[in-house]
Amino acid sequence: MSALTVAALQMAFLEDVASNVERVSALVREAAERGAQIILPSELFESHYFCRVERDQFFDLARPAEGHPTIAHFQAIAAELGVVIPVSFFERAGQCYYNSIAVVDADGRCLGTYRKSHIPDGPGYEEKFYFRPGNTGFRVWRTRYATIGVGICWDQWFPEAARAMVLMGAEVLFYPTAIGSEPESPDLDTKDPWQRAMVGHAVSNVIPVVAANRTGTEGNQTFYGHSFICNHRGDTVAELGRKEEGVITARFDLAQVRRQRASFGFFRDRRPELYGVLTTADGQ
Repeated sequence: MSALTVAALQMAFLEDVASNVERVSALVREAAERGAQIILPSELFESHYFCRVERDQFFDLARPAEGHPTIAHFQAIAAELGVVIPVSFFERAGQCYYNSIAVVDADGRCLGTYRKSHIPDGPGYEEKFYFRPGNTGFRVWRTRYATIGVGICWDQWFPEAARAMVLMGAEVLFYPTAIGSEPESPDLDTKDPWQRAMVGHAVSNVIPVVAANRTGTEGNQTFYGHSFICNHRGDTVAELGRKEEGVITARFDLAQVRRQRASFGFFRDRRPELYGVLTTADGQ
């Protein structure tokens, strides 16, 4: 299939899991009614962004991937609507905890999970307290409609992650995220650099990018919203505002994108034999 319609969802979240799942489900249905085939909710949408603080009680939010009630819920919706849904969840695996995505295909099958590779640590984003760095490596998923790559929030700042997923065959990149104000630096607004980083992935890999953020204020942190979709040229083709809730969609001709990716020559002219320094931590 060459034509693909994608969607990103944006909303403010409550502390109640059932209410959040219900409201995300309503937006999924709205996106499907608008023709979306792959629909992206934002990161850790089951609750408030609990990583704002270090509290051991929040580990109770984690569940194993197998038998996870929220994943099962969206498997049923995906099968009913014939849509693909990357489902963000707090994963417990034995004694380890991960920030994970379950990729649900349009027939309701779970194609597998990706565990967030890059884990941030700073005021308001205390993720290293909760999550072990992912051990899945970067992955791509051959869904009913397209082969997709999914990174999670902090992953989106790393060009290596985007390039790896495109090298593996991704036709669209998806980034569920939770980004907003900096509690220790109230005058710092990173909304524009956040978007520019992903637009850079789109341009340098000649690939559409879909980003879904949350909005609203939780404690002393206000999330930016501004979920957006850009095309393979880096042009923003759909965007929500800072406080808006809702759905954005965009349609792409993947065959045309593939031709343009080839003609730009970025992958033809790569020199991987020169990139060994990228596999070092300090350039030595």
